Amino acid sequence: MNLPKKGPAILAANHNSHLDTLILQSLFPLSMQSNIRPVAAADYFMRYRWLAWFSVNVMGILPIQRKLSASSGDPLSGCIDALGDGQILIVFPEGSRGEAEKVSDFKNGVAHLAKKLPETPVYPIFLHGCGKALPKGEAIFVPFFVDAVIGEPRYWSGNKTELTEILRTDIETLSEQCDLKAWE
Repeated sequence: MNLPKKGPAILAANHNSHLDTLILQSLFPLSMQSNIRPVAAADYFMRYRWLAWFSVNVMGILPIQRKLSASSGDPLSGCIDALGDGQILIVFPEGSRGEAEKVSDFKNGVAHLAKKLPETPVYPIFLHGCGKALPKGEAIFVPFFVDAVIGEPRYWSGNKTELTEILRTDIETLSEQCDLKAWE
């Protein structure tokens, strides 16, 4: 399996469900869980005290501001610090959960991280089935098989747009390893 054995590293996966993070975390042994850090939207996960506590203390998220302001500083500083500490980040380049089993446009946050830490590997990952097992807007799980296909790591290419497109192409190519018709 192409998963990193240690950090720093970035896992870049498509995003269709809150299950995505749990599936990715489950790929690692318990001994590594404290070093796996999902990057998550602060405006969503920090909006209620109980949700913020669970997200930070149980899930270990790194909350990130999606809406920038001049006084907020670098929104990626926590991610850069975590990578500097040898942690593995879970990042969803789409920025938000999309329509079930579809890949949306990518934002270039992963490329910004790669530019700041060019030696850090970025692993493209295609997740299939999470959007059907726990669709956006639903609270009840539906029994469904889930696939996670991990690609070869990528590194800073010298161009943010190019790296973002390479990762998107990699994830779409990884989807071809799943027999998607069998799940419909």
